[in-house]
Amino acid sequence: MVRIINLGAAQMGPIARDEGRAQVVERLIAHLREAKRRGCDLVVFPELTLTTFFPRWWLEDEAELEAFYETEMPGPQTRPLFDEARRLGLGFCLGYAELIPGDETRRKCRFNTAVLVGAEGEILGKYRKIHLPGHAEHEPQRAFQHLEKRYFEPGDLGFRVFRGFGGLIGMCICNDRRWPETYRVMGLQGVEMVLLGYNTPSRHPLTPDHDAPSWHHNTLSMQAGAYQNGTWVVGVAKGGIEEGVHHIAGSQIIAPSGETVAQAATEGDELITAACDLDLGRSYKAHIFDFARHREPRHYALITALKGAVTPEEGARIEAAAQAAREAAE
Repeated sequence: MVRIINLGAAQMGPIARDEGRAQVVERLIAHLREAKRRGCDLVVFPELTLTTFFPRWWLEDEAELEAFYETEMPGPQTRPLFDEARRLGLGFCLGYAELIPGDETRRKCRFNTAVLVGAEGEILGKYRKIHLPGHAEHEPQRAFQHLEKRYFEPGDLGFRVFRGFGGLIGMCICNDRRWPETYRVMGLQGVEMVLLGYNTPSRHPLTPDHDAPSWHHNTLSMQAGAYQNGTWVVGVAKGGIEEGVHHIAGSQIIAPSGETVAQAATEGDELITAACDLDLGRSYKAHIFDFARHREPRHYALITALKGAVTPEEGARIEAAAQAAREAAE
């Protein structure tokens, strides 16, 4: 049986700071209607789809900050998106800022979140961004700031894989795409399609030598993740000049071979589509990346034992201790 997801990657152009949810949701609905016209089953939106990329500003007013977050999904302002998607019979993946209000049992938490929504409007899965880039301190000397570590907590749901649309679907967000562990953890659960949205500036104030290859790094990391895990990867951008900051676009649909099969041509609102055969990953999973046959996790102790790099001598000590523990367990 052929398992094909007719997929739409719904790139967004800039969203102004004063652009309301209703205006943004209308743009998303336009994407849904075009996706339906093209025969799509699933539409993927970017990271923080509903607002401008607010972590570029140092905000001290709590009410001003919390206006960028959603306390429920769907809520009153996003319900029209869910209703229209259900009417059209389309699923979608949506990135947004999530606020969990505190109560007597838990404190208030903020996450950079994405949800996978089925064609009937049901939420099939949720992911909260784990690899938060940037900084938490006020650094006004920067041309613009990147305060994700101030405004979000690292995700607490792990890299889960969900059943939907006839396959195994995973999610990650923006900076997660640069870390091979992101794809591998999902790959070890048999993932067949990874959905990810991003907001990525083309300028890096502290590392200007990274500016020119930004687009290359974006493509390289997604293509490698796809190939090394035999999975489709769908990267969807918010691009263009937003509040004076240029973001790369380059939304892409990447096959399990690591080859890009569809790519956005602009930096604005643009829908790209592809018929994604989920079985294309089988040959990679069965041969060169047959994990059960070829992986050697006994030699990977440093990956889970360490957060940061150590000296070769310390690395050898940790590996030896892990080997001794294995031998004792045997």
